[in-house]
Amino acid sequence: MPPSITFLGAAQTVTGSRHLLDIEGRKVLVDCGLFQGPRELRERNRHDTGLEAREVDSVVLTHAHMDHIGYLPVLVKQGFKGPVYASPATIALARISLPDSGRIQEEDYRYDLKKGRETEGPLYTEAEAYAALKLLRPVHYFQDVELGNGAQFRFLPAGHILGSAFAEIYFASGERILMSGDLGRPNRPILKDPTPVDYAEYLVLESTYGDRLHDKSDPADTLAEVLESTVRNRGCVIVPSFAIGRTQELLWYIHQLHEERRIPRVPIYVDSPMATSVTDVYSKGTEDHDAEMRESLRQGTNPLEEGTVRLVRDRAMSKALNDMRGPMMVISGSGMLTGGRVLHHLRNRISDPTTTVLFTGYQAEGSPGRRLKDGAETMRFFGEEVEVRAEIRSLEGLSAHADQGEILSWLRGFREAPRQTFLVHGEPGPQEVLSSLIKQELGWEVAIPSWKEQRDL
Repeated sequence: MPPSITFLGAAQTVTGSRHLLDIEGRKVLVDCGLFQGPRELRERNRHDTGLEAREVDSVVLTHAHMDHIGYLPVLVKQGFKGPVYASPATIALARISLPDSGRIQEEDYRYDLKKGRETEGPLYTEAEAYAALKLLRPVHYFQDVELGNGAQFRFLPAGHILGSAFAEIYFASGERILMSGDLGRPNRPILKDPTPVDYAEYLVLESTYGDRLHDKSDPADTLAEVLESTVRNRGCVIVPSFAIGRTQELLWYIHQLHEERRIPRVPIYVDSPMATSVTDVYSKGTEDHDAEMRESLRQGTNPLEEGTVRLVRDRAMSKALNDMRGPMMVISGSGMLTGGRVLHHLRNRISDPTTTVLFTGYQAEGSPGRRLKDGAETMRFFGEEVEVRAEIRSLEGLSAHADQGEILSWLRGFREAPRQTFLVHGEPGPQEVLSSLIKQELGWEVAIPSWKEQRDL
């Protein structure tokens, strides 16, 4: 029988990345992510998954975002025995994020019980997340790994977040399928650019921003403007942070602005335990660093450990920030205001007109962050309705996903068209736009698979 692929997640949606390869009876799951967002998607994490854990022989993880690794503890709980292959940096980040995810689920479950709400309980616990971590096996970029039945794979740098990789999987016939994971962007700070690829018989390609171009303005300009205004007003900038990737890129820009003497030196507090731990990992991820980051570290300067940046590691210090006067900046989770310490800072300061709330990433429809960004006059924090008098700003251009132009530019590096390109990790609208462009400009065969669809290769 020919190899086949079954799309068990990220099919016409942007979460739940799970792609099952059947290679002459060997079952290889590429990514093992959580479905996130609306209830009907989250239900796929519990019911009718289409995945038999005990039948999976190995898992290959492209990177450490939860929509690519967050289902792994469930798979292990259901009987999967390993191995799980990932880059060293992906493993380091998973050791931070997976136990945190289990802990939050347990806390949410206890809270629901306290409120008398019906609940099915956590998908997995913190202890079950730690059990899953034991199956992780490090694989360096360009290292060949045997998968069985003559198949093997290697990772190529994808430039999305630290440790992110394309998985290039070879069958016994010598043919290959390239799994993009999430495609990063060229010319971004800290990380290497996405690896050029010139050939693959089959390509599974993300399409998150297949219908649009990112804002090309320099994020540093907006950041400098906001900080200068904050110093004049002796105010506070509150940055809802995404712990993996976005916080570290923001710290890099702050360092560069200081080096260029474009902004005054103000105290900057990273008040997110996860972001603090992730920043430590980013500082050590030399395999992923671009030439500029490597050179800075060689000269003894870490752009992520700027002298004015203080990493908040305990609750007492976090609470103390509420009594401090500006000018200052507080970077705190969560990025969409769905929980975390940032809610305490907002409750304390959002009614102050000298406060600026600076969003650095996408705010999903229906999220508290989206409501605030769209102009909410009041926000509810811990049961208290609070008037919004702060200035609301957005730092555009920090997305870690390639946009339409960057995706097409990367595809033009192929010397020959793949036999088939499958678009995943995107909503139907952007996928249709990108599919049409690839067909028109490159003349490739493109398919947009549905959930649980199987294709022979």
